[in-house]
Amino acid sequence: MRNIVILGIITLFFLGCSSNGDRKNKNLLPPASGRAGEIIVVMDSAQWKGPVGEEIRETFRAEVGGLPREEFMFKINHVDPRKLNDVLKSVKNLLFVMTVDDRGPGSKVVRNYFTKSSIDKIKNDPNLFVHTAEDEFARGQTVMYLFGQNKNQLLEKIKVNREKLQNFFNQAENKRLYAGLYQAKEEIGFNKMLKADHECSMRLPFAYKLVVNQPGFIWFRQINAESDKNIFVTYRPYTSEKAFDREAILSLRDSIASHQLFEDPAYPETFITTETKVPYVPVTTEKVSFNGKYAIKMTGLWKTNNLSMGGPFISYTLVDEELDRLYYIEGFLYSPGKNQREFMRELEVILSTFKTKDQLTASATN
Repeated sequence: MRNIVILGIITLFFLGCSSNGDRKNKNLLPPASGRAGEIIVVMDSAQWKGPVGEEIRETFRAEVGGLPREEFMFKINHVDPRKLNDVLKSVKNLLFVMTVDDRGPGSKVVRNYFTKSSIDKIKNDPNLFVHTAEDEFARGQTVMYLFGQNKNQLLEKIKVNREKLQNFFNQAENKRLYAGLYQAKEEIGFNKMLKADHECSMRLPFAYKLVVNQPGFIWFRQINAESDKNIFVTYRPYTSEKAFDREAILSLRDSIASHQLFEDPAYPETFITTETKVPYVPVTTEKVSFNGKYAIKMTGLWKTNNLSMGGPFISYTLVDEELDRLYYIEGFLYSPGKNQREFMRELEVILSTFKTKDQLTASATN
């Protein structure tokens, strides 16, 4: 059993990953197992049934926004620490939870993962509550330890930092997906085409096909038995900051979709539009940093105007300062009757590879 060593008082949110001291032997570890979006929670059974366990469930089983039906951010499974075997210990996402004051048999087992000096630091510093590590018991694994002096203190820390805790595991999932998508054969020709014809770039995984390549509009698509995944890039001259307003982005999206995206190209009257009348899945916008650029992230639902098709979408609106060009990039999905969280994660990861000309120029000079 490896012991967590807390090196000192922290000022940042996460502790450094200090528990896996023998990094050179990482390749000797088994590969991490388990499904995407699944977390094994290791904590005392009594605490799991109490307020701390409830807060863990509310945090990691939060509903994913922008999907047509209810899906949770993660699938979480509780394991009593006394039953944690080597197979369970090798899952992709592992979460240990304990409070120092708890004397339950499960908490005692979790406490053994910490050194005595670390326990002393936790007792003396209420600000310490989280430690993270990679490749702890398996290659490609992400581990988080949540701890506190008592349950009330830990509850407060989880509540205040809920989004950061969620983001930690979401980023780990995105990192794994990115590696998997581009480890296989990549459609390199599409990236070259984007650079040559449109002065931007994006990495498209294998099996995506080019549907449209026109000045100002490019559409890629992958269709299989489970899903119809789409990525498109559109651009026009940047004229005003008002282009980042929610209504301006919606207007841009609908104008492009009505002229370029059809249920059946033979019937242009069956075009795609934004669904704005479903109250429980509103179109949302958020200011974000997209690869270091100011951007507006938008999520919501799309539909065909004849209501025969629909699904979720995610988009980013940003500017290339060098070309004075406004970009709108989007991924949208059609997968009726299927869980769609991981399909949308794939589209988000692909969109994250998009670069404007000024970013390409900056990369070339570094």
